[in-house]
Amino acid sequence: MSIWHGDPKVEWANSRSEGTALRALGIEMTEVTESSLKGRMPVDERTRQPGGVLHGGASVALAETLASWGATFTVDPAQFYCVGMEINANHVRPIAEGWVYGEATPLTRGRTTQVWEIRITQEDGRLVCISRCTMAVLPKPSEY
Repeated sequence: MSIWHGDPKVEWANSRSEGTALRALGIEMTEVTESSLKGRMPVDERTRQPGGVLHGGASVALAETLASWGATFTVDPAQFYCVGMEINANHVRPIAEGWVYGEATPLTRGRTTQVWEIRITQEDGRLVCISRCTMAVLPKPSEY
């Protein structure tokens, strides 16, 4: 059974990244599965720290992006919107080049909060970062 509200499209989400940190970092959503959202980010001059490996903050940006879009895709956008409340990350392996791939899966989808786990791996599947992000589900303000 799908967790999504409607039929979310990664193309639509990616089209909304112009002029944002997502575009600056090269973050893109790649796939909506039955129960997760996937994306990727390059490891290059935009995302490396001075030591030459992926910056932990860039990993967190990828993780929160996937959790935010994932949460957004599970609610009725006419009634609700989602924002990040808290995020943590454990950086377990350095990577100096190529791509990292993230997959966000909800651990819980409550009426007012959601908790998402985001696994970020390198191309061969080895874990680079594990993150957990708590999202607030808020009612849309009245348009009157």
